[in-house]
Amino acid sequence: MPTLLILILAAALVVVLWIWLTRERRLEAQVRQLQLELASVKAARNLALIEEQDKQQTVFNSMVEGLLILDENGRVQFSNPTLGTLFDLRHEIRGQTLLEALRHHELKAVAERSLLEGRVTDFELTLSGREPRVLQVNAASFRDRDRAHAGTILVFHDLTRIKQLENVRKEFVANVSHELRTPLSLIKGYVETLIDGAKDDPAIALRFLQTIEKHADRLSFLIEDLLTISQLEAGQIVLNQQALSLSEQIDQVIRDLHSRAVERQITLCNEVATELVVNADGDRFQQVLFNLVDNAVKYGRQGGMVRLGARRMNTEMVEGWVADDGPGIPPEASERVFERFFRVDRARSRDAGGTGLGLSIVKHIVQSHGGEVRVETEPGKGCTFYYTLPARA
Repeated sequence: MPTLLILILAAALVVVLWIWLTRERRLEAQVRQLQLELASVKAARNLALIEEQDKQQTVFNSMVEGLLILDENGRVQFSNPTLGTLFDLRHEIRGQTLLEALRHHELKAVAERSLLEGRVTDFELTLSGREPRVLQVNAASFRDRDRAHAGTILVFHDLTRIKQLENVRKEFVANVSHELRTPLSLIKGYVETLIDGAKDDPAIALRFLQTIEKHADRLSFLIEDLLTISQLEAGQIVLNQQALSLSEQIDQVIRDLHSRAVERQITLCNEVATELVVNADGDRFQQVLFNLVDNAVKYGRQGGMVRLGARRMNTEMVEGWVADDGPGIPPEASERVFERFFRVDRARSRDAGGTGLGLSIVKHIVQSHGGEVRVETEPGKGCTFYYTLPARA
């Protein structure tokens, strides 16, 4: 009987032990499963965090504005590539103070103001250098969720191009006003003189009327040139490109300007081979040639020569030129001759009757054909204006 009881107890113990081991293995399996699930959740969370950081980094890197973030100690925590371009940074600035990183006391003052006031907007910073820049700076302070730590974010927007365009607009308006005012004042003065009695003298009246007509023509030419250059800049002129004989186009311009050349005893020489053919708009190309040759006649040496030549550059482009043997252009002015209303000698230009827009029109027409224009000059030895146009396919 005791032996049987012992066997029963032993069997019960084995069963209990087996049940306990089974449960333990099951619990271990559940724990491992939970651990795997927890690891998977952590991995997914880390991956999502990395992806979110990558997205933020991509957004910051693609911004056209410069971005700078300072921590609570005023040290650089983050900057994007645009900031490095704006300030021409050649080294890592993370961990540096704002003054150490960018070396502008004005920015330090802006950051300090933003901490006190919460926000600073529309502050303009001028960067000196080979290519000066004007930056608009907006700054704002921020705090962590626990409101314990403060930081500053600064955004830099490049206003350089806007400022340049604004200066061009102001200069253009001033030039147009001046160019319109001068002939209008002269016309008004002569008309008042005629009304006051000069009309009673036929000789004086005729001379005054001829002067009025001259300045009225000058106004008309100026308005036409203004309209032309406005349409060219706005891309409103549609080119009717076709195969044109370069030599024939030059001959036509020489015939048109023959009388002016004779007045100054200047010889116009066409040195272009008859087989050179360009793909261009005939009317617009005539404007290019007329303005270049007219300038050469006006400002070339009296009794001198104006040569028109061309060559095939490659299978796609033809280069032409108009060369005179006049006084030439000063080196400092050669870079600006294609600007609107720029004149090397203002007094002489007005005597010659120019509007100051001819070379600017030449540049825009040539560029609209896919070509380029430039000038080579040496004081006392004349100047040569070069232009390129597409060759006939």
